[in-house]
Amino acid sequence: MIRPGILRPVVAVNLLLLTLYPVSWIAPLARAGFLPFFSGNEITILGGVNDLWQSDAALATLVAVFAIVIPYAKTLAIAAVHFGHLGPRALPVVEIIGKLSMADVFLIALYIVLVKGVGIGHVASAWGLWLFTGCVLASLWVGFETKRKIDAKV
Repeated sequence: MIRPGILRPVVAVNLLLLTLYPVSWIAPLARAGFLPFFSGNEITILGGVNDLWQSDAALATLVAVFAIVIPYAKTLAIAAVHFGHLGPRALPVVEIIGKLSMADVFLIALYIVLVKGVGIGHVASAWGLWLFTGCVLASLWVGFETKRKIDAKV
C-alpha cells in the first residue's frame, strides 16, 4: 500500500526508474572516434567502468558507485518510503546522497568538452546520455516531491 499523501504519479515515476536506470547503464552515452582511453566507438556506463577497471580499479569503483549504486539505491530507498517500509526521516539523507549521482553526468559532459577542445578524435553525445541525465533529474524530482508531500502532512 502506498503511504497516504504520496501522489501516485510520483510513485509511478520512481518505479519506472527501477527499469530505466539499468537501460541507461548499457545505452550509448557518447560515440567516439580515435580515443586512447576507451575501446570501441560507443561509450556506455558499464563499458566505461569495464575499460577503467583495466587501467585504474579505484576510479572504476568510484564511477560504478556514483553512476550505478547510488542512483539505484536512492530509487529503492524512496520506493521503501512510498510503500511504508522506511520512515520519512530517512529522506534527507537519501536525497543528499542521491545528488552525488549527478556528478557523473557532469564528468561525462566535461570529458566530451575536453576531447572536443583538444582535438584528439571526436566525441558526440548519444541518446543514453540524455536517458541517464533524465533518470537522475527525475529521481531528484521524485525525492523533492516525496519530501514535500511528507512535510506537508507533518
